[in-house]
Amino acid sequence: MHASFESLIQSDTPVLFDFHATWCGPCRAMLPVLDEIESELGDRVRIVKVDVDENTDLAVQLKVMGVPTFMLYRNGQELWRQAGVMTKAGLKHVVEAAEKM
Repeated sequence: MHASFESLIQSDTPVLFDFHATWCGPCRAMLPVLDEIESELGDRVRIVKVDVDENTDLAVQLKVMGVPTFMLYRNGQELWRQAGVMTKAGLKHVVEAAEKM
């Protein structure tokens, strides 16, 4: 995942990473929210779901301390990061703001 992560973050389109775990209740609660955002924004954002148990090295490298953790990248730069459950409106606002950066 590390090599593909590096290529993914170079995109001009905002890339929202969802670091989650299958055993995490709040992570599961965020799945329909992420699906709705992806449906509403279409190709304006790419959402990448990363299971921390399957990608431990990447999670450690990026200092993911809890799940869910969301990170937004564009053009190789981390623009935003937050741990914990978020509202659809809040997450969508972050993505839309990144489009203007």
